Amino acid sequence: MPFIRAGFRFMTAIRYTGDMPEVALTAFANFLITIDPVGVVPFFLALTAGLAPAARRRAAIKSVLTAAVILLVFTFIGQPMLHYLGVTLPAFRIAGGALLFLLAVDMVVAKEGGIRAPTPKEEEDASHRPDVAVFPLAIPLIAGPGAIASTILLQAQNAGNMAAQAVTVAVMIGVLMLSAISFFLAAPIVSLLGLTGVNVLTRVLGIILAAIAVNNIVEGLRASFPALGA
Repeated sequence: MPFIRAGFRFMTAIRYTGDMPEVALTAFANFLITIDPVGVVPFFLALTAGLAPAARRRAAIKSVLTAAVILLVFTFIGQPMLHYLGVTLPAFRIAGGALLFLLAVDMVVAKEGGIRAPTPKEEEDASHRPDVAVFPLAIPLIAGPGAIASTILLQAQNAGNMAAQAVTVAVMIGVLMLSAISFFLAAPIVSLLGLTGVNVLTRVLGIILAAIAVNNIVEGLRASFPALGA
């Protein structure tokens, strides 16, 4: 019987392979914007300005690995946690969409609030610590509220489809690897784009994120209130 159930799950996953490009594209858009591999480069340079090149590389690797662990934890416990707390998927979509919209506003107006960047109090606390790889680089700059919300939301949307969930995790890891590459190439990236180029790219991504956030809110409302229409 276990073999039969495993075979059934495998065949079910195969049936969904036709949707994999769409799943991968949706996940890539979400993680590319919420993790923002290029947008965090100036923060990385500022926070590691006093480090030697070898120490800066170690900080880059440690920060990305720590962020990966955080997001993977929420990948596996996010849905059970919501179920335990009695939070429905539509409610989480609305809340997650609202949070992503606030993040998008911060990106568009270049406001460094507590969602996308450390607060002044957090920066003051971090200044007393020799290691900035975990805080504030890993969290909240890489694995911030927006990335965590996207992780839980995407896994919940693909509940029951192990292939789609595996693709989502693979895409998330791929975007984190882009962050590591961006950190290794931080100085050339800033020299190439300039601070203005980085800011323009961040604003464009913020507009796209705002559209994704609004879509999540609308879908959440539609599921919560069917009378709103299909």
